[in-house]
Amino acid sequence: MPKIIKVAVDAMGGDNAPDEIVKGAVSAARKSSNLEIYLCGIPSAINSVLDKTENVPSERIHIIEATEVIETAEPPVAAIRKKKDSSLVKALNLVKEGEADAVVSAGSTGAILVGGQVIVGKAKGIKRAPLAPLIPTKRGVSLLIDCGANVDPRPEHLLSFAKMGAIYMEHVMGVPNPTVGIVNIGGEEEKGNALVKETFPLLKECKDINFVGSVEARDIPHGAVDVAVTDAFSGNVILKTYEGVGAVLISEIKAGLTSSLKAKIGALLSKSALKKTLKRFDASEYGGAPLLGLKGLVVKAHGSSTEKEIRNSILQCRKFMQQDILGKIEQGLNS
Repeated sequence: MPKIIKVAVDAMGGDNAPDEIVKGAVSAARKSSNLEIYLCGIPSAINSVLDKTENVPSERIHIIEATEVIETAEPPVAAIRKKKDSSLVKALNLVKEGEADAVVSAGSTGAILVGGQVIVGKAKGIKRAPLAPLIPTKRGVSLLIDCGANVDPRPEHLLSFAKMGAIYMEHVMGVPNPTVGIVNIGGEEEKGNALVKETFPLLKECKDINFVGSVEARDIPHGAVDVAVTDAFSGNVILKTYEGVGAVLISEIKAGLTSSLKAKIGALLSKSALKKTLKRFDASEYGGAPLLGLKGLVVKAHGSSTEKEIRNSILQCRKFMQQDILGKIEQGLNS
């Protein structure tokens, strides 16, 4: 029988909490019989959603009471320190105490980053923990690492990000010998800012990764590399631009396909192909962004997550734990 994977879910975090969060958790539990879910939050709010949800596997859905909620605008460090009874802190403590394997939250990014490192703690040999989302590309998906946790990293930190990213792509996504590139303003080795110039030779000399050189932001959507390494500032700009342009394009395509009778007929004829293509570029299909390098798994879902993204984030945790990515990262960085 498959090992039971226990996932703590911050039921009160995110724009659509608790409704979409709870429904996503239930959906994940229905989809996988080896998942046990701990919904952390205000019991009355959680039960209100569960009462309206069909086919709840109640024997594998548990409610962990929390009386406080960390809001997005709150200073992260102060919120983690003061709100000990918040849904996020309760979820993180379950992992710290070994009662859960992973945490999923769509709440405050800052609080998740601080809480993950302070409460769950960094794994042995890890100096910085990067946030690493999967982003859709023409070839499938690529890992963008870092995208929000370390704005001013040092070259050795980017080297460890590259190693972690390669391990993730190989063992979670099944990409053999994944290619690694450093985000730069050109393909030439001598280009870039001081950080890139100092990091480039470290990546080039590293025998543990398949480093292919610099990658420009415009080439990432084409799937130029499997792992795109960068600092959190640049990574976050790339990610947000990616999401914004994608949303505008999808909106404009939908508007164009309903602009006339002829367009509507064409849309009807091409509906199946369009749906399949758009699904590939839907970020919610790939779950949330894991905070790599911690003693336990912490996954940050989008603040606007719906049931589908929460479900996929939880299923992502299952795959992560089954492949023992935490152990492989710790071994890879300490060997």
